[in-house]
Amino acid sequence: MCWHPFPGFTGAILGPLVLAGIYAIPQRSGTYNINPQDKEGAFEPILARYIRGAEFIIGIASTSIVLLAGSSVFHGQSGHIPWVFATPLLLLAWSVVFGAAFMIWLNHCYEVHQHGAQYTAQSYSLTEALGFGSLICFVCGYVWLIFLVTQ
Repeated sequence: MCWHPFPGFTGAILGPLVLAGIYAIPQRSGTYNINPQDKEGAFEPILARYIRGAEFIIGIASTSIVLLAGSSVFHGQSGHIPWVFATPLLLLAWSVVFGAAFMIWLNHCYEVHQHGAQYTAQSYSLTEALGFGSLICFVCGYVWLIFLVTQ
């Protein structure tokens, strides 16, 4: 008898793999001044744009999860949606988790930098991994949903 993973196994594994894959892209070395051109406070408008972008992705992803899961009541099957939706829903959930972590991490890095600490290559790589990981999981989850819904 073959072992079959649980529904959504691919989505559960794919999110962390995306994060690790982006983080593993050859890291830069050294430290960075988070403020462009060493101008004090120059990062704040950029930070606001990054946060707004993350909020937008989190809003769409979480709304999609709620709408799809909530609509299951109207699809019969005793209030459950088909198991094939588990992976794209998990990818959307990873998008929300990575997006929230991105916002918190970026704010933390900026706050620490404001107090004189260096913005290291590892911090920069984690920031990129969380931000782009959120975006990639969002896009993959949505594309997967489109293919499932249009079959």
